[in-house]
Amino acid sequence: MVSAYYSNTCFLERNLMPDGVEHSRSVNILASLHEGKLFVVNSKRRNGLILFKRYHAEFAGPGAAVGGDYDRDCQAILPINLSLQAPECHEDRQKAYLIRRQWIRLIKQITENPAPKQRVQKILDQFEQYFHPEEVTKLPDTAFAMLVGVLPQTVAVVRSVTSDGGA
Repeated sequence: MVSAYYSNTCFLERNLMPDGVEHSRSVNILASLHEGKLFVVNSKRRNGLILFKRYHAEFAGPGAAVGGDYDRDCQAILPINLSLQAPECHEDRQKAYLIRRQWIRLIKQITENPAPKQRVQKILDQFEQYFHPEEVTKLPDTAFAMLVGVLPQTVAVVRSVTSDGGA
């Protein structure tokens, strides 16, 4: 059974866009994605973009392609220290698509674990290894839930256990 809990874009925007400046930038990026524009996440920085689709989310990290025909169905985005650039040539685009596939495979490996709390812990660990833990703490439970296919409440439980030192 698939919940309609995530299908409301307003819900996503309310929970993912904390301030006006970031919201405005996100709206511009999202509009560009809907137009089919292609970007590459800057590979020289620790940055990325969580792309929210109707029933799941995808993470595009450094070097990954974002946009084109693949992300026209994006309902919301959550930039993390984001720096985008246009691909310079055909080879750059191909490389960026291959890197995007690698990021998708990483999340797929995490979601193959049948235990929801373990999936959450693994995605949190991955993000904390890559980004500063303070940045990861600011990311909403909904983002991690949609990345690994659990309810936001499950993320909240895992985070509370971890913050209490009981993980």
